[in-house]
Amino acid sequence: MAEVVPEEARKVVDALNRVEEIEDPVARAVAVSQVLKDFKERAPQLREMQRVAIDLLRAQDVSYRQIAAQLGMSLGAVQNIERGHGSAWGTKPRKKPVTE
Repeated sequence: MAEVVPEEARKVVDALNRVEEIEDPVARAVAVSQVLKDFKERAPQLREMQRVAIDLLRAQDVSYRQIAAQLGMSLGAVQNIERGHGSAWGTKPRKKPVTE
């Protein structure tokens, strides 16, 4: 089955591709910096949108595996988001403080 990408997501990917194609390395780096800054600011909102969808599907007794397939995410990411963690291991709260 072919993956269906919403139009809005396709536009974002296309824009990122255009940033990568900027020939001038300095101009490309400036564009990349802006993209990364904006993403960092939006990441919590984006993760919350995923969590809302996961919670909605879990309330309908949809399995974790089905949710992962439907949202195009890994099974572990779905479970982590439902637990209140980000989708990456690095966003989990530490149980013990890190000592240096």
